[in-house]
Amino acid sequence: QMQVVESGGGSVQAGGSLRLSCAASGRTLGSYAMGWFRQAPGKEREFVATINWSGDNTYYADSVKGRFTISRDNAKNTVYLQMNSLKPEDTAVYYCAADFGDSGSYDYWGQGTQVTVSS
Repeated sequence: QMQVVESGGGSVQAGGSLRLSCAASGRTLGSYAMGWFRQAPGKEREFVATINWSGDNTYYADSVKGRFTISRDNAKNTVYLQMNSLKPEDTAVYYCAADFGDSGSYDYWGQGTQVTVSS
């Protein structure tokens, strides 16, 4: 069983930056693709970014492309989401998830961290 815990959320003004972290325990991250998702109030959860097990392949939602960067440090069992040029529409709870074997189905989810961007 793997546990993933997000941190780094907070409140920032539009144009600001935040870096989210996702720390895994229970299993090593090396066999997992990792993803970030978000859910805004009254909306469905949506995909933000994903990174493969080695970190050399990433994919982003169009809404964050060029502003957000996903990365990972397998030695630290941690995945990051660097968020720059934040917009009010980025306000949401951000979730980290682990996909064993890069199957496209996420097996483990964190509890989320709140990001609030004010205009």
